[in-house]
Amino acid sequence: MEARAIAKYIRVSPLKAKRVADLIRGKDYQRALDICNLTTTKPSKEFSKVLRSAAANAENNHDMDVSRLYVHSVSANQGPTLKRMRARSHGRGTIILKRSSHLEVILKERE
Repeated sequence: MEARAIAKYIRVSPLKAKRVADLIRGKDYQRALDICNLTTTKPSKEFSKVLRSAAANAENNHDMDVSRLYVHSVSANQGPTLKRMRARSHGRGTIILKRSSHLEVILKERE
């Protein structure tokens, strides 16, 4: 039995989100939540929301014990990229890529 939560179109680079994902992968739910709350990056705040949502799904939809949950799998995949122009010298322009991410957390119950 597993509980999952997904946040799509988060305006943060997937590379930065994968750093936080590596920090919380395999940890207990409460420890992963503490890591997210103590890390001062934008992806950690978003992962904290997704973790709480997955725990609520586990408790309400699957009747799982929250104290026995752990992060089974976590992923930060690339979402759509917004392309913007920035003026440069001699009338030229440069493309600025504003990346987005899809964050997914899967929680399972320890035996």
